[in-house]
Amino acid sequence: MSGAAKMLLAGLVGRGIARSRTPEMHMAEAEALGMRAVYKIIDLDSFEPSSPDLSDIVRAAEMSGFNGLNVTYPFKIDIVPLLDDMSANAAAIGSVNTVVFRDGRRYGHNTDLWGFAESFRRNMEGTVRDRVVLIGAGGAGGAVAHALADCGVRELRIFDADAGRSERLAEQVRTNRPGLVAKTIERIDHGTVEDLNGLVNATPVGMDKSPGTPFPAELLNPSLWVADIVYFPLETELLASARARGCRVLPGSGMAVFQAVRAFELFTGIKPDISRMKATFDAFDQPGHPQKEVTGFNRPIPGARPA
Repeated sequence: MSGAAKMLLAGLVGRGIARSRTPEMHMAEAEALGMRAVYKIIDLDSFEPSSPDLSDIVRAAEMSGFNGLNVTYPFKIDIVPLLDDMSANAAAIGSVNTVVFRDGRRYGHNTDLWGFAESFRRNMEGTVRDRVVLIGAGGAGGAVAHALADCGVRELRIFDADAGRSERLAEQVRTNRPGLVAKTIERIDHGTVEDLNGLVNATPVGMDKSPGTPFPAELLNPSLWVADIVYFPLETELLASARARGCRVLPGSGMAVFQAVRAFELFTGIKPDISRMKATFDAFDQPGHPQKEVTGFNRPIPGARPA
């Protein structure tokens, strides 16, 4: 393929991401395609109490010849001022999870939107989508809100601990998706969710570093479908509670795989094999899988000579 990369050198920037499966998906796919591959986790929690600035990390990666960076919580919005250009959907959302370095410029993309939408379309066929609550109006929440509109949600109720952020996202998604009724709610209680069809958690609550659930278990009922974007752990407290109450659930694994599929193509110029990347993701759940605390730092580069 003309212009395709011969090596993948990339990384993931975020906090509390040591157990991310993204590095293995990218490296395994690159190697299956005959490419050399290195994918670094850059977990700023591991640098505490004095972690580097996001701008310094981006500059260092660019100068080191990286194809690009994936960006996750809490930097999907913070990364925007550091970029030279953004794709149309990233600009509309104001959130970036994939940065490509090319010809001395930094290009921002949002693969979360397609990633969540594709996972939802493939796994939630037949669900009622009249009224849905979205918890979290940050960088991931913005992508999910637009994806839900694209998947046929008619009314979206947005809740965030920062009420101003909820209002901004509601206005943004109304502008970008005029067919969607988007409103904010100030709290989650029986009165605000009694007529719901579904809910989505787009906050980090439920991650290993932020245990708990953003939605009271006593408000769950079998008529609700429940989606979570968190995938480590794969079975969050929210999803476990929802399953126990008979709800149809959508784990964060689908979004994680599909956003990586699109990011891989942006990094390399090559369309990856979706089934192969999903198999790599799923392999982490198999007995005896060597789950690394930090994935991607010590894996040998194919073809490299031993030291």
